[in-house]
Amino acid sequence: MKIFNLLFILLVPTLFAKYNNCDFKNKDYSNICKKVVKQGVSYEYANRFLLSYFKTQKFDEITWKYIQPSKIKYHRQKEKQANNVLVKYVPKMVENLKKYKNVYDKAEKKYGVNREIIAAILLKETKLGNIKPTHDAFIVFNTILTRTDPKTSREKWLHKMSKTNMAAIIKHCYKKGVSPEQCLLPSSYAGAVGIPQFMPNSFVYAEAYNNKVADLNTMEDAIMSVAKFLHKKADFTKLMDFNKIKDIVAIEAAWYKYEFENENASFVYEKSKSGKVYNCFTKDKKELQYLKSYVKKIMRYNNSSNYAIGVIRLAYDAHKLFQTNK
Repeated sequence: MKIFNLLFILLVPTLFAKYNNCDFKNKDYSNICKKVVKQGVSYEYANRFLLSYFKTQKFDEITWKYIQPSKIKYHRQKEKQANNVLVKYVPKMVENLKKYKNVYDKAEKKYGVNREIIAAILLKETKLGNIKPTHDAFIVFNTILTRTDPKTSREKWLHKMSKTNMAAIIKHCYKKGVSPEQCLLPSSYAGAVGIPQFMPNSFVYAEAYNNKVADLNTMEDAIMSVAKFLHKKADFTKLMDFNKIKDIVAIEAAWYKYEFENENASFVYEKSKSGKVYNCFTKDKKELQYLKSYVKKIMRYNNSSNYAIGVIRLAYDAHKLFQTNK
């Protein structure tokens, strides 16, 4: 009975109050509120969401722990190991390609993205949907937002990224017609949602296979959404010709060795937009320019050279096995 009374007390202000502005003590919440209202969300819904105890007063300690710079560096180092481990799941990729053949056919025809590339991304993200997320996306981003002091360039990026994704979640749930308390988006500790692990601000690229509204927790919609993302955001319009890639295993190994021996190594980039200089693995290597162009596209999905080259290695192996088993 005491628990019920507490919940009632917490919910009463949001159930009966009327809102017509975005005035919050927390200026970041005010900014988020104003942004979603401009996008069609009602003042009442935006206020209820940002005043909800269950959304803005609960924090994710695991998220806060794992976004620290030391942990990020550790995860990058583990990427190579992850790629090697996932090679044994290539037969599972082929099974997936066969099971969802009609969906992959549609994705390839509509967006020009290889089915094997799509399946490789889904394998890397959630092992084809077998890894189940245990965090709540909104709480993840609210934790980052409220605990980050935006002084360094990284902290400023985290701060801005959190607000953008919180706004995207509010808009998403408003359109779905669910209450703030029912707006549950299971995510990774980094706030990525569904089988393809989309950040909420990328929901604009989500596409349903048959239904009107995409559900990123279904394989069909995950396949279509990855294809649309790469097509729209990475200009992936023409199927990659795997026959033009010679000995991907050797290339992958050479890249890992190069990255280990060279600080600030990148598979594709010589310089960032901000002017940071990289040691570019493919610079002046004519034989790798075709591969480089597709690695660059996949890096629009995840800005990691190791991630992208790992995706192509898995896709290449799956393509060869798939062709053999036809």
